[in-house]
Amino acid sequence: MANKEFIAQQMNRFFQIMAGQMQLDDTTAMEIADLYEPWEIGKNYEVGKIVKYGVNADGETQLYTVIQAHTSQASWTPDTAVSLFKAVGFTDSGVSVWTQPLGATDAYMKGDIVSHKDKTWTSDIDNNVWEPGVYGWTETSV
Repeated sequence: MANKEFIAQQMNRFFQIMAGQMQLDDTTAMEIADLYEPWEIGKNYEVGKIVKYGVNADGETQLYTVIQAHTSQASWTPDTAVSLFKAVGFTDSGVSVWTQPLGATDAYMKGDIVSHKDKTWTSDIDNNVWEPGVYGWTETSV
């Protein structure tokens, strides 16, 4: 059993390395958010590095991009150190970028607001897995 766990750890590390080397747009990065390395204390971070830390309003893994090189400290968490990190998956005005739900567990609920294709949308229905502009969304202004 220990060998399977070791292989699983190696596979996880491989996926973390690959995710970190890909130049993905925010939407695609959020679709594979769990594959990114977690943020750590005492680590050197270069500009452009993407790390996962905490969860977003939808309860999904949140990613952050390093915007200033630094060595992390306990009090400089990605969710609070806005001079060091930028949340991935949000517009400059703070609206979540739409990502394709994988199923009922991460579907959008009625009233959820997202950004998609440079427009802002509000979900008209619960358990919405449709792309904004196709079904179940109304274009809104924020």
